Amino acid sequence: MDNFIKRSFDFIVSLISLVLLIPFFFIIAIVIRLDSTGPVFFRQVRIGQYGIPFHIHKFRTMIVDAEIKGLQVTVRKDPRITRVGNFLRQYKLDELPQLFDVFIGKMSLVGPRPEVPKYIVNYSPEIRDIVFSVKPGITDNASILYYSENDLLTMSNNPEKVYLEEILPKKLQSYVDYVKHQTFWGDIEIILKTLMLLIKKRK
Repeated sequence: MDNFIKRSFDFIVSLISLVLLIPFFFIIAIVIRLDSTGPVFFRQVRIGQYGIPFHIHKFRTMIVDAEIKGLQVTVRKDPRITRVGNFLRQYKLDELPQLFDVFIGKMSLVGPRPEVPKYIVNYSPEIRDIVFSVKPGITDNASILYYSENDLLTMSNNPEKVYLEEILPKKLQSYVDYVKHQTFWGDIEIILKTLMLLIKKRK
């Protein structure tokens, strides 16, 4: 896909979305502050295009310093997740601030999900070259397939092991397939599938 077309689409859609969602952002921010102590937004280092670290933005759904108090993967009913956080995670509303990351060019609407540095060691050199050749995205086929990933991890006594040995390899294959075959209309299809899944989950 032409990089100019992809970036232009990302910029326009993220700008319009941010403008339209500003009132909604304020409501979520107020509810988060009323529910628990801590900042509204959660910033975390992820690995982006060309292997360059960047800070991803989300609405905070866990207690402060949650990563120090547990694993970097989360499960359903994780005690670190706040009451409001459970709701935001269920409907993926915590991901909305990533539109800002798309707007400034750190991410794309569609692309491989950015991983935390700790788990990058599980990428083979070949996979790293392919996956890091594009900007990470808010959604992709793997995100759709593993929409309920936390529920899957909940069923395991060792969630991190399951993530690294069973889920991550399948995600990486999906990322590689996307990079090799990405098209503008393919991105549109993934966005529509994501929106339809969100609507379906809310019913």
